[in-house]
Amino acid sequence: QVQLVESGGGLVQPGGSLRLSCAVPEFTLNHYSIAWFRQAPGKEREGVSCISKSDGKPVYVDSAKGRFTTSRDIAKSTVYLQMNSLNSEDTAVYYCATVFLDSCPGPTVATALIGSWGQGTQVTVSS
Repeated sequence: QVQLVESGGGLVQPGGSLRLSCAVPEFTLNHYSIAWFRQAPGKEREGVSCISKSDGKPVYVDSAKGRFTTSRDIAKSTVYLQMNSLNSEDTAVYYCATVFLDSCPGPTVATALIGSWGQGTQVTVSS
């Protein structure tokens, strides 16, 4: 089990921005790709983005394209999810997770490929 710690969530107005962080143990990013998921109240968990271990390239679901940016800082053992132009539909608990692949299969990763989950961070978009 790998310990992942998300932070950066909070309350933001529509149109605002937040940057989430996913801190992982040293060398974790050398072994795993990292995926971001979210779960809104009363809805199933859905994939948001994934960043590949092999080349650090991120992929996004359609709802995140053009608004969200996933990046990683290997030296800091941290993955970031920069979220801009937020709207009420982005309200959810956001989770990061390790992926048992060198390259992300897509922005949505099957549960069977997930190793460990973080505890989640709440994002609320409201005026």
